[in-house]
Amino acid sequence: MKIAVLGGDGYCGWATALHLSRQGHSVAIVDNFLRRQWDRDLGVETLTPIRTLADRIEAWKRHTGNPIEVFEGDVTDYGFLSSMFREFQPEALVHFAEQRSAPYSMIDRQHAIFTQSNNVLGTLNVLFAIKELQPECHLVKLGTMGEYGTPNIDIEEGYITIEHNGRKDVLPYPKQAGSFYHLSKVHDSHNMLFACRVWGLRATDLNQGVVYGTVTGETALDDALINRFDYDEVFGTVLNRFCVQAAVGFPLTVYGKGGQTRGYLDIRDTVRCVELACLNPAAKGECRVFNQFTEQFSVLELAHMVQAAGRKLSLKVDIQHLPDPRVEAEQHYYNARHSKLADLGLQPHLLSESLLDSLMNIAVRYRERIDESLFLPRVNWREPVNRRQPAKEEMVLTGGVLEP
Repeated sequence: MKIAVLGGDGYCGWATALHLSRQGHSVAIVDNFLRRQWDRDLGVETLTPIRTLADRIEAWKRHTGNPIEVFEGDVTDYGFLSSMFREFQPEALVHFAEQRSAPYSMIDRQHAIFTQSNNVLGTLNVLFAIKELQPECHLVKLGTMGEYGTPNIDIEEGYITIEHNGRKDVLPYPKQAGSFYHLSKVHDSHNMLFACRVWGLRATDLNQGVVYGTVTGETALDDALINRFDYDEVFGTVLNRFCVQAAVGFPLTVYGKGGQTRGYLDIRDTVRCVELACLNPAAKGECRVFNQFTEQFSVLELAHMVQAAGRKLSLKVDIQHLPDPRVEAEQHYYNARHSKLADLGLQPHLLSESLLDSLMNIAVRYRERIDESLFLPRVNWREPVNRRQPAKEEMVLTGGVLEP
């Protein structure tokens, strides 16, 4: 297939682009490199050293002989996006090109507005481009399990059957987003559902859990292909943070009681889920939803797992509880369905089997690059404060133009 990966220079996008290329698909990466700029603006670095995209693609071609096309530009620019569609003519479009950090969206008003304008307008552009230029193209869009929140009932895969006053209907599952970022994903989901219903598009909304791991079969071919390992408070994940803290003997910082429970999956399963969605497209007019995760863990369970893994590496690992800067239930019911991807053939990797190789050993290998000043939270959900001078890339998008 001809598959365009929007945001293909990022964490999930890079691993996905390589996997699809290795499986024999014709792949194009579309990216504006804004994710790299955010690191510079925030004064942080990924734990693993990342080469330029040109160097990465050259290394990939050297090892496999497979070329990957690159289109440099912003999906919020419809002129650029439409030119990419005309030139590449994708049969499937994998959409990772969004600001994906909840803490980033909660820094202050400006970051919240940028997150929602960038994400929602970009996805609207994608929907219009498919409708106008490639109506049979299947949109595979990265959503998030965070759209659902933590309801006191089971979470279904996108839709729920409701009986009310003697009548029954299947409706979108209620949304209880936990940040302005998660709300942008809710808006995306609604726009996709509307576009499929009205224009007859086909889309798959992948409500993904927290992704972990640095190593895939493709990135392991060469150090030049290594993926990101973010551990800072804005773009890092709790599991990554715990692993780098363990590597340098810093107590694992658990927010609140640590009962916050979410779905998790290995990056190797992410790329396979995306491929399964591409190979088994939604029907015309269908906006289907897959809950994309393989296991559920609480934050405290993750801390204990990292503590045990650290002991195997002769590391002293303590656990420290901090006040939770987020507005969230610290203990709650959580039971989310996730059978549709398994029905398509997904065979999951388990965290217990990959924690050492794909996380802890990477943290230890690169521990000289760890910046301990990034461990403690500074973004407070209750009191957003403009702590940083906004960079050009943090301006608000208005009519495709960056404005303050």
